[in-house]
Formats: sequence, C-alpha cells, structure tokens
Amino acid sequence: MVLRIFGLSGVVTVVSLVVALLYGGPTALVLCAILGILEVSLSFDNAVINATVLERMSEFWQKIFLTVGVVIAVFGMRLVFPLAIVWITAGLNPVEAFDLALNPPADDAAYFPDGSASYETLLTDAHPQIAAFGGMFLALLFLNFIFEEREITWLSWLEKPLAKAGKLDMLSVVVAGVGLLLVAELIAADDKRATVLVSGLLGIITYIAVDGLGSMFHTDDLESGGPSELAKATGKAGFFLFLYLEVLDASFSFDGVIGAFAITSDPIIIALGLGLIGAMFVRSITVFLVRKGTLSEYVYLEHGAHWAIGALAVILLVSIGVHINEIITGLVGVAFIGAAFLTSIIRNRREGDADEVENERSVTSVG
Repeated sequence: MVLRIFGLSGVVTVVSLVVALLYGGPTALVLCAILGILEVSLSFDNAVINATVLERMSEFWQKIFLTVGVVIAVFGMRLVFPLAIVWITAGLNPVEAFDLALNPPADDAAYFPDGSASYETLLTDAHPQIAAFGGMFLALLFLNFIFEEREITWLSWLEKPLAKAGKLDMLSVVVAGVGLLLVAELIAADDKRATVLVSGLLGIITYIAVDGLGSMFHTDDLESGGPSELAKATGKAGFFLFLYLEVLDASFSFDGVIGAFAITSDPIIIALGLGLIGAMFVRSITVFLVRKGTLSEYVYLEHGAHWAIGALAVILLVSIGVHINEIITGLVGVAFIGAAFLTSIIRNRREGDADEVENERSVTSVG
C-alpha cells in the first residue's frame, strides 16, 4: 500500500531531478532537491489538514482534488502565482515577466544596471500583501478550530477555556480583525499599512465566503474544524470543499514560494522542486493519512496541525516587518505535529491498558 501511494511521487522526484540536472547541471539538481525537502517539511501540517477535509468528500471529489487539484498546486501556485504577482506589481505582460524571471541580473543582484528591479526583488517587495492575505486566512482557520467545543482536546488546559470563550458569536473574526489592526500599526512599514490592511481584509473575506458557501449545503450537524464539515460531500457541497482546499493550499504555499527565493530565483527549478517534488509528496502524504485512517487512530494529529497553522499564521504576519528564516517555520510545524503524534501514541497505550484491566475485571467477576 505504501509503495502504491508513494510510488508515483518517487517517480516524479527522479524525473524532476534528472530534468534539473539536464537544465542546469549538478548545481540545479542540488537546488531542486533542497527545495523539494523544504516544501515537504513546510507542508506536512498542510497534508494533515487536507486529509481532515478530504475524508468528508465523496470519492469523486477526492479524485478531483488529487488530480486537478494537484495540477493547480504544481503549476498554479508554484509557477504561475509568482509570475502573476510580478505581472500585477510591475505592470509587465506575462511574456516579459517570464523573461525577467529567466534572465536575472549578473551575480544575482537585486537590480539591473539600468536601475530596474529583478524578478526576485519584485516578488519580495510584494511579500507584505501576500503574508497579510495568507496569514489572516490561516489565522481564521486556527481560531475557528480552537474556539469550537469538541469531545477530545489535546492541550486541555488551554483548549477548554478557549472553547468556552468561543460561545461568543463571531469571536474568531473579532480576534482576527484586532490582530490585523495590530500588525498594520505595529509591524508593517508606514508605506505598507494600507496595503496590509486591505490584503488582510481580503484574506478574512475569502475565508468567510468559502466557509459560508459550504454552510449553504450543510447536510449534517457534525463537528466543525475548518469549513463546515459535510458528510461525504457531493455536488455543490463537494465543489466548495474543493475550492476551500485550493485556497488553503495557496495560503500554505506563500511561505514556501517566498522562501524559495532565498535558495534560487530560477522559476524552472522552483517549479520542479516546490511544485513537482514537494506538491506530489504532500499529495501522497494526504492520501496515506486518509487511506490508513491515521487521523482516527492518532486523534491529536488534527489538533497539532491546527496549532502549527496558528504558528504559521503568526509567523507570516510577523514576517511583514521582520525576516524569519524558513527553517524556523518548518521546524515549528514539525514540532507541533511530532508532539501531537507522540501524545496520541501515549493516549492509545493508556486506553489499551485500561481496556485490558477492564477485561480482566469482567473475567474475574464472571468467574
């Protein structure tokens, strides 16, 4: 089963590395491999959240996400999205933007001799609005999770009081809005405040809109952890969950795409490393979690993933004014997921021991 799930990703990885080698030699191969590892490490929490949503979708919409969705993730977010930012911010047409990406200044300088900005510089300059949008979208996903009462809690000493506070209607939106104002006032540069506010507001609106569209087709009163949960969603309900997953993937991709430019500005290598290798392995991890029922067996994984999302949202928002190394971003996510996995194992063992004791008592009482 593992070979079947991860086999295609392995083949794509080999092909991508070979293409990178032919394209730019050994250096390009190494950079491609580094980017692939970076994307997987940054996106493991993405895979966990994807799996929690994917479990609610019908088999048809699962296949759509794992095929069409991957194409969008690979080519849309990892190749077209950075180019689109340059098209918009620099006023270039698509051909000019792609040519600019393929032909950077000598010695990877930030500007050309004529004073015009490089592709990397233009994309980096757009980071505040990207981070504000993605940060607020992910912040609402996290806040809606921790403000929701649920039977199983992980960090009970914190999650239970927050769930009680969550009875106040729209508290997550209030907290997100206040956070956005604080970021714009205290972190963003003076000339970026309006941009950050507008971009963050768009992130909030996008989350509410997608979640609201899902609620329109709500079929069962199930526990919510992200968009409204739909039992094996089909039709329009499945479509809106698919749309939600695509926006979620985009939000997760922001830090990876921007961080990739600390390694290389070549869009081809970025597409190969982040897109083909990284996105394919995230897809395989998502499928593995769904097929193996891992989230049901290790019940704290979903909690750990949401706390990782909360941390990523904070990192994105703070990065508007302060550079944060991508390694830190990746390690924070891995730490939360790892802690959730280990505590899930401990919980399962305790429950197993309790069941054994109960069985022994039953046998004794019968005897």
